[in-house]
Amino acid sequence: MALSEQARARLAPRAAEIIGRYPRARSALLPLLHLVQSEEGCVSADGIEYCAEQLGLTEADVTGVVSFYTMYRRRPAGEYNVGVCTTALCAVMGGDAIFADLKDHLGVGNGETTPDGKVTLEHIECNAACDYAPVLMVNWEFFDNMTPQSARDLVDDLRTGADVKPTRGAPRLCTWKQASAILAGYPDDQAAGGQTAGGPTLAGLRIAKEQGWRPDGDGAVGADDGAAGGA
Repeated sequence: MALSEQARARLAPRAAEIIGRYPRARSALLPLLHLVQSEEGCVSADGIEYCAEQLGLTEADVTGVVSFYTMYRRRPAGEYNVGVCTTALCAVMGGDAIFADLKDHLGVGNGETTPDGKVTLEHIECNAACDYAPVLMVNWEFFDNMTPQSARDLVDDLRTGADVKPTRGAPRLCTWKQASAILAGYPDDQAAGGQTAGGPTLAGLRIAKEQGWRPDGDGAVGADDGAAGGA
């Protein structure tokens, strides 16, 4: 994939702004890669060359970073990246079954994209949302307590352009390129909206408040009246 002169012109002002945020130019590499990905949908060889030129790095330096972090794509991806958690808890709660079913339903394998360019499917590692297992993420937004049928419905809605809302997080689902722009440091003003935490996540805090528990001087959990402390 070639990074056109028009694309380079669009990137130039934001690239300069990103680099200007840091005392050392090379520190801007991660957000600059996200910026390139917001333009290309992936980080191509031209994108790597562009970042190297902007930061005074070698292409090998940039490639080492791109190949290390799974958030960067090396080839064109779908408009929506559907990641199915298959780590232990999600797997035993149905994640493996969901992933297998979606592969069959979409006709693609891990890391592959549907012919219409809408959905890229992949299995991913723990999303730190085990209390909602099994979990899917679409462009880094959560879809909780999924089943094979609800996962099928989700990807079908994504492919038909239906209005899809995450279970938690932003009130509106953005595209892969838009998500990359956000990660580059250009938010879409959705951070204060939506539901950021649900009942399972907040259960421990609720119980602690009901019981009057508080951290004591040693960091253990104790009760205000001393009846249930960590002596």
